[in-house]
Amino acid sequence: MSVFHINTGELRKMIPEIRFGDEVYISGTVYTARDAAHKRIRQALETNSALPFELDGACIYYAGPTPEHGGRPIGSCGPTTSSRMDVFTPLLMDNGLCAMIGKGPRSKEVVDSIVKHKGIYFCAIGGAGALAAMSVKSLEVIAFEELGCESVKRLEVEEFPVLCAIDSFGGNIFDR
Repeated sequence: MSVFHINTGELRKMIPEIRFGDEVYISGTVYTARDAAHKRIRQALETNSALPFELDGACIYYAGPTPEHGGRPIGSCGPTTSSRMDVFTPLLMDNGLCAMIGKGPRSKEVVDSIVKHKGIYFCAIGGAGALAAMSVKSLEVIAFEELGCESVKRLEVEEFPVLCAIDSFGGNIFDR
């Protein structure tokens, strides 16, 4: 197992080096999106409407952060169950999404899409949202504000701890 410290701007270049089980510390821009936001992103893609952020090379964190707390830009921001986004993921990857952060296993269709597009899936620590929030340096709501905690947010993170769960070759910690 290896340890990587990477910036989201280098994700696409670094993905082939990362294998399932590797420890990764992410810095840079990460977007939050859960079920309701994914549905709207899919609608935007299907109608050629404007997207809330550029999908090409993006990293989405399946989280619904709570409001800021204690002088920090964010409250708790633990991962949500990734399989709920499986119906949307292949389309987003077809449009450039390269990385996802969540918790739990993914469907065969998502694993196939990760391999096809040379993407990656990371798992964050479930139940440790307050710990994850310590890596968030800033937060900006960028789309679907009416969805509250499920709005799309741009996070700037520093050394956000994740584990590579599914690598770009199909290596999968959930198959062990």
